[in-house]
Amino acid sequence: MVHLNRESESEPRIYGFTSTASVVLTHLICIVFSVFIALLSRPGTSLFSWHPFFMTLAFSFFMTEAILLFSPHGSPIKRFPHKTKGRVHWILQCLCLSCAVLGLAAIAYNKHLNGKPHFTSWHGLLGLLTVCVVGLQSLAAVPLIYHSLAKGWSLAKLKRYHAASGLVTYLLGSISLLLGLCSAWFTASVREHTWYLSALCPALSALIIMNQVTSAYMAKKRLQS
Repeated sequence: MVHLNRESESEPRIYGFTSTASVVLTHLICIVFSVFIALLSRPGTSLFSWHPFFMTLAFSFFMTEAILLFSPHGSPIKRFPHKTKGRVHWILQCLCLSCAVLGLAAIAYNKHLNGKPHFTSWHGLLGLLTVCVVGLQSLAAVPLIYHSLAKGWSLAKLKRYHAASGLVTYLLGSISLLLGLCSAWFTASVREHTWYLSALCPALSALIIMNQVTSAYMAKKRLQS
C-alpha cells in the first residue's frame, strides 16, 4: 500500500518535470531557430532577406511565446493574473501579425520587381492563408479582452473556440515554415544535416504546443465532469 502511494506521488512529479523541460525546450527552439534564420538571411542585404526574417519572427518566435504564456509549467509570467496574460498574449499576437504582414509585403514586392508570378507554390498559398487567419484570430480575440463586446456569448465557450482555432492557426504557421525550408533559397544555403535539424524545430514546437493546448482543455473537462 505504501509502495502504491509512493508510485502515485512520483507520477505527478515526473509529469511536472517533463512538462517543464518540454516548455523550456520550446523557448530555446523558437529563439535559436529565429536567430539562425536571421543570421542566414541577413535582413537588410536585399529585399528578399526581410521575408524569411519577418516570417520566422512572426510564426516561430512571437506566436510560440504568445501561447507559452498560458503554460502552467514554463510561462515567463506564470505568477501574473490570467487577465494580464491575456493582454500580453494579444500584444504578442499583434506583433506576430505585424511581422507576418511585413514579410508578406517584402516577398510580394520582390516578386513584382523581378516580374515573377505571385502565390504559385504551396508555401506561398499557405503562407497567405495563414497571415489572413492570424488577422482574423487577432480580431476575434478582442471580445475576450473586452467582455462587454461578447453579448449573448458564453465567455467559457468563446475561450474554447479561440483555443481550438488558435491551435489550427499555429499548425498552419508551422507547416508554412516547414514548406519555406523546402524553398530553393534555404536548401541552397544549408547542408543536408542542417536542413533536418532546422525542420525539427517547427515540428517539435508544434507537437509541444498541441500537447499544451489539448491537455489544458482535457483537464478542464475532467474538473467539470
